[in-house]
Amino acid sequence: MKNVLIFGATSAIAEATAREYALKGCNLFLVARNTEKLETIATDLKVRGATDTAYAQLDINELQQHQSILELANSKWGDIDLVLIAHGTLPDQQACEASVEQSLDEIKTNALSTISLLTLLGNQFEQRKSGAIAVITSVAGDRGRQSNYVYGSAKAMVSTFLSGLRNRLAKSNVQVLDIKPGFVDTPMTAEFDKGPLWAQPQDIAKAIVKSVEKNRNIAYAPFFWWGIMMIIRNIPEFIFKKLKL
Repeated sequence: MKNVLIFGATSAIAEATAREYALKGCNLFLVARNTEKLETIATDLKVRGATDTAYAQLDINELQQHQSILELANSKWGDIDLVLIAHGTLPDQQACEASVEQSLDEIKTNALSTISLLTLLGNQFEQRKSGAIAVITSVAGDRGRQSNYVYGSAKAMVSTFLSGLRNRLAKSNVQVLDIKPGFVDTPMTAEFDKGPLWAQPQDIAKAIVKSVEKNRNIAYAPFFWWGIMMIIRNIPEFIFKKLKL
């Protein structure tokens, strides 16, 4: 990978992944809302080995701006080889239960904005017949749980969209990677109690880079979440609905 485009570039996992690609001497185009943080990260990545960096400010829910950002990124160094979509929010489930508007806002941020980007990227990469698209979803999308089903349903929507896009683009030599992290110690989860199942952003970053290199389709990160979620997915519904998860 030479030219890498990252959406949600100021998130902990995205920044850690950008550092991995900086060590490989890649060009990195960063997109996020906070221009000041983007500038700081871009400067740091140059020090860490990136050949070149650039950045652009975007509120991901401004869907009408997606096409222009993609055009800007492609005009910088030529065709983008890898796109990582890493933005997202962790909604307050109880607040979403009390507000249709808030539920829909969270679904727009965590699902619809990503689907907008994927639609544009799918057409672009299909025409080129090359490239890789990687999206951070979540193990929460594997089965709805009372504690976070608004977030989980948004991630499930993206995973299903990725499955169809992967099926469509396979004949065009385009990788479509669904990254499903479990618990990750980031600013977004700062208020949660941590335990042995929690990973660090750099652990997820290394898994992303490895999964892209190995042309994988779905990657649970860390890997043991595959087994955990297989068990959770297969709990009979008459038992599952009595659990407090």
